Amino acid sequence: MIVVEVEAGERRYPVVVGAGARAELARLIPASARRAAVVTQAGIPVEVDPGVEHRRFLIGEGEDHKDLSTIAALCSELARWGLTRGDVIVAVGGGMVTDVAGFAAATYHRGVPVVHVATTLLGMVDAAIGGKTGVNLPEGKNLVGAFWQPHAVICDTDALATLPPRELASGRGELAKYHFLTGEDLLALDLEERIAAAARIKAAVVAADEREDPANRRGRAVLNYGHTLAHALETVGRYDLRHGEAVAVGLRYAALLARRLGRIDDARVAHHEAVLADYDLRADLPPGSDPAQLLEVMRRDKKALDGLTFVLDGPEGVEVVPNVDARIAADVLDSMR
Repeated sequence: MIVVEVEAGERRYPVVVGAGARAELARLIPASARRAAVVTQAGIPVEVDPGVEHRRFLIGEGEDHKDLSTIAALCSELARWGLTRGDVIVAVGGGMVTDVAGFAAATYHRGVPVVHVATTLLGMVDAAIGGKTGVNLPEGKNLVGAFWQPHAVICDTDALATLPPRELASGRGELAKYHFLTGEDLLALDLEERIAAAARIKAAVVAADEREDPANRRGRAVLNYGHTLAHALETVGRYDLRHGEAVAVGLRYAALLARRLGRIDDARVAHHEAVLADYDLRADLPPGSDPAQLLEVMRRDKKALDGLTFVLDGPEGVEVVPNVDARIAADVLDSMR
């Protein structure tokens, strides 16, 4: 078992990684909690025991259910059950579940503790850690949300045995991102160590910039490397892509765009493509993609404070780059078709 400590403002909490880690849940529940609302989905075959009175609350599966109506319905159910501010919400699932349950926890009674039990590789290396919660609007991904740090995060690697191949690929897309943020060769580690290393990298970024200061071009926003195009592909909704698969496409696009802007050279682009290949990830723009439509969605990205904005590699590493020429961004998209 590996324990990574996350420090975010005044909050400090553990990320517990390893086989059978969910057995630690009862120990990690807040002492004040008399009840635990276990938020999960019908298709998640992971049972947990919080060690206190608990009830399961099911949310729908798929991005269509990651919206404000789900938050309203869930919070109403919590209120009818009588969950108090001293109790706890336990999110059991992947990134969608931790995003939804985390946002509900941040807003119900103006904040109740939440413990995340991540059951997907994507959730373990990214979504469950760092306190970002939120839901989608028709206009874009994660446009409504809150910062709400969890009380603890559990990454039980036994749960990965139940995942279909494409869900594992989705997690690998997020893992690949960390190679470009740090240069670390995560592929040299075993799976448990790799998950812990990703958690450690993210924890360091969050500790330095918990609430994503817009003025900090090398702060928490760098964790969105590859995500501007990825979120656009997901928002358009007609491409059959998991989140991490879309991130892989976004990482290649970010590298090609950075080269076109003179920020990196051919060798650095080749490095991006080699890492994605090592993770067995496809990084082509989906057939039938409409660059104009994707560009319009990217203009609404939540990082876009000053014109079309991307997180891009460069001489001093990955950073936020505002006011990118739309014609260049569109040309690079077109070149990937």
